[in-house]
Amino acid sequence: MSHSPDATPNPLVIRSLEFLGGMAESGGWRPPPDLPEVAFAGRSNVGKSALLNRLVGRRKLARVSNTPGRTREVNFFKVNDRFVIADLPGYGYARVSKERRASWRPLIEGYLGGSTALRGVVLLLDSRRDPSPDDLAMREYLGELGAPSLFALTKIDKLSRAQVATRVATLAQTLDVGEDQIVLTSAETGRGRDELAEALEALLEAPPWR
Repeated sequence: MSHSPDATPNPLVIRSLEFLGGMAESGGWRPPPDLPEVAFAGRSNVGKSALLNRLVGRRKLARVSNTPGRTREVNFFKVNDRFVIADLPGYGYARVSKERRASWRPLIEGYLGGSTALRGVVLLLDSRRDPSPDDLAMREYLGELGAPSLFALTKIDKLSRAQVATRVATLAQTLDVGEDQIVLTSAETGRGRDELAEALEALLEAPPWR
């Protein structure tokens, strides 16, 4: 699914990038929903920050931390004055207090359920692990919402080619999605960056689903 940088033009050239702020609680401050939004969600140690940094070609858009669970808010980034990335708090990190974990669910679901600008969700899953109960709950919630969704498998460089094929087939069945909804990515090598960017563009160009 990957191709060389010279094969096709970059599907997402980053000309401008602006941090708009964070939403700390459901119903709290958020930027005006003037531009289409795409949300990125995933468990705390899935590699979301690293993949977002790779996607936009910045080292520190989303903080890459050795302590999963550092993102406590929905963070909004305006890209090319054209759309907004909503970076959702990572969920399911065991060392975070139960109270903190419990507070994230209303925040995440409040954003996803209430954003009129949301065009779709990218759910990140660790390619080396089976989906967690939190992953499956998020998949179910997105299905109930009817939100257009993509599934990005992270850290794909850690698997052999044979393992990748098996993993994709198994995950597609587990998540009840088509294999064409699954993008293979590696923040380390850059694999899948352009495919993810193309999928992002497709979400942004689709008509509002709400």
